Amino acid sequence: MILALESSCDETAAAVLSPPSTLLSNIVSSQAKKHEPYGGVVPELASRNHLILLKPTVENALNEAGISFDKINAFAATAGPGLSSSLLIGNTAAKAFALSNQKPFIAINHMEGHLCSPFLETQIQPHISMIVSGGHTLLIKVQKFDDYEIIGSSVDDAAGEAFDKVGKMLGLAYPGGPEVEKLALNGDPDRYNFPRSMLKSGDFNFSFSGIKTSVLYKLKEIGHPDKKTLCDICASFQTAVIQILTTKLINAAKEHKVPRIALSGGVACNTALRDLITRRSVENGIELFLVKKKYSTDNAAMIARAAAERFVRNEFSPLDSDINPNLQI
Repeated sequence: MILALESSCDETAAAVLSPPSTLLSNIVSSQAKKHEPYGGVVPELASRNHLILLKPTVENALNEAGISFDKINAFAATAGPGLSSSLLIGNTAAKAFALSNQKPFIAINHMEGHLCSPFLETQIQPHISMIVSGGHTLLIKVQKFDDYEIIGSSVDDAAGEAFDKVGKMLGLAYPGGPEVEKLALNGDPDRYNFPRSMLKSGDFNFSFSGIKTSVLYKLKEIGHPDKKTLCDICASFQTAVIQILTTKLINAAKEHKVPRIALSGGVACNTALRDLITRRSVENGIELFLVKKKYSTDNAAMIARAAAERFVRNEFSPLDSDINPNLQI
């Protein structure tokens, strides 16, 4: 049994998993309402709330799994990337649990967690993975858990970052991404032709700063948009972003001759993106591993799944290992 903790940003999470992929519990304590008045995550506030929420979150995870601490065989935590003060909370707690119970500790790269999340119910197979979150937009060619290479990434803003910044421009509540998606449901996706940056760049990299700037210029041109215009802006922006993401992912699978793709990360919760990638994968005869929405945003289940891969290989981390806010995959 593995108890995993995730505290890289503003979600306090704990999960219990029986290797390799039997999830027994997954508890997420959200801080979104705490940060909403500030329009973004406040690091000091996030770490303070991790301290408050960690103990009950772990207790709930153990209770839901129906096991006690003495049944845990290893403890895992996110080591990075993320906010340093937040990472320290979960990392230090997991190390303390490991030391006091004389069990191994496993430090996990947050992005490897996202990489593993589509496989919480199955074994990892060779595929092209797209991780789309607030801080990253990555295309990764995966042979197996410890054998992968990045074949594409954003050269500026991540897709999730662009969603949130556009939401802020439009005066929407934090986090902006889900609010943009809600308004897009009632908008005309063809009213504004926002740029599809790097769509035909010949590689698998992304750029979302241009489309974000284009929305800003459109807002300056319009002035104060009415509700219908606001919905149309959201729908047109969202359509441009998901077309870029979907096209790059499908093209990568074709060029690399890998007939499987996976989608994960917070932006993978976007229903329009999920629907478009599902249609395009069917049209192109490509198998799709689509992570469940509850495992797309930050959670400890994905950290536990990645830890399980290391656990079965006896790949443990020293207790004096450090966090790395800028950890690369």
